Amino acid sequence: MNNLKIGLLPLYVKLYDDIWPEARERVDAFCLTIVSEMEKRGLEVEQANACRIKPEFEAAVRAFEQAEVDAIVTLHLAYSPSLESADVLAATELPLIVLDTTPTYDFGPSQHPDEILYNHGIHGVQDMCNLLIRKGKSFRIEAGHWADSDVLDRVADNAKAAKIAKKLRKAKVGSIGKPFDGMGDFRVPTDELRSGIGIEAIFVDPLDSGNAFDSISEERIDQEMELNAVRFHSGTLDRETHRQSTKADLAVRDWIERNELTAFTANFLEVTRASALPCMPFLEASKAMERGIGYAGEGDVLTAALVGALLSVYPDTSFAEMFCPDWHNNLIFLSHMGEMNLRIAAGKPDLMEKSFPFTDAGNPVVAYGKFRGGQAVYVNLAPGRNNSYSLLLSPVEMVEGDGEDRMRDVIRGWFQPVIPVADFLTAYSEHGGTHHGVVVYGDTIRVLERFGKIMGWNTVIIK
Repeated sequence: MNNLKIGLLPLYVKLYDDIWPEARERVDAFCLTIVSEMEKRGLEVEQANACRIKPEFEAAVRAFEQAEVDAIVTLHLAYSPSLESADVLAATELPLIVLDTTPTYDFGPSQHPDEILYNHGIHGVQDMCNLLIRKGKSFRIEAGHWADSDVLDRVADNAKAAKIAKKLRKAKVGSIGKPFDGMGDFRVPTDELRSGIGIEAIFVDPLDSGNAFDSISEERIDQEMELNAVRFHSGTLDRETHRQSTKADLAVRDWIERNELTAFTANFLEVTRASALPCMPFLEASKAMERGIGYAGEGDVLTAALVGALLSVYPDTSFAEMFCPDWHNNLIFLSHMGEMNLRIAAGKPDLMEKSFPFTDAGNPVVAYGKFRGGQAVYVNLAPGRNNSYSLLLSPVEMVEGDGEDRMRDVIRGWFQPVIPVADFLTAYSEHGGTHHGVVVYGDTIRVLERFGKIMGWNTVIIK
């Protein structure tokens, strides 16, 4: 996972420094405690000094923007007049997370009155949030005691969600060929993807791609083949088939790096003997996801961008597609032609030649693997009416299964939803779920729900 970086913005009031300067020692110490606690949760913290007046807020936010933090987290150390900060916070494009907490847990009648000075930041939060709403600035707010609740965990969840949103809004997706003719569910015009989300798409015509894909040296091909032989069960794989497939994989890898792509997709029907790629780069799609590069099949720019964004926080993420229901065992079978994130394979994948009858292109080499068992979320981003989107989130259990495996020459996985398969499939299509999706391993539902809300999408949890 790439580093998660937040800008911690402490808010204070100049009046208190003028009248009670001695209070700052304890106030600043509490701020450092919050920094330490956030670092324990895997966050890199860019900390500003306590800001009191507008020029200080302007300098702090400008520094956060230059540091390219994933989000600003505000911390009211006392009441802070909102007109000093609201314009600055409303103007920045950085996501805003409001941490509404205080140092002291118990504030009953037996509490010493001096504690009021250190624990009254909540009405500063209320003042600021009112102004932000009036100025049209969206924000996430999490309230609770810093040590006696999970509020800092929730702030960290929001930071992860903000990073995913940031990556998606800056996605750059390369497409080898146009979207698959006739597939409409994932298709969104590129100008709408750019204006509505921020996704940039670049297209390469495989028949006119001599300038897109560089030639690959024989030495590099040999080295990559040797690595494949060690990494995978390769059996009696034909060497020339392996060689031509590796050449295509490396050409695509160089294209990704040269264009600084965050994801790519390919329409397998446009890869032919006449194209610059000798065969479909299925193995490179699997390796790219392992490196954190998004992928989706059939020219699906939208899902490829989503996979890339999710990989920035959750490396155990893979493109997938629901293929067949297992009514008997209440499971759904996942597969695709030849792509899965190699990180999530159960055991060592089998490297095999794949028959490719769809065009006259050469046969590719594919690493066939099984999705490992474990807790996961099945994610789908579904386009809707009037440039809207729904983010569908389904908590599932990935199941490896027992007994003989007769599908070793297939990308394969099974998941069990928390509701019966029939009910799950009904709900999924009632909400417009597309036939391309994403598997994200781990207990990620809270972060993904926050991600959908940050993006302003209709977020649906199917359970």
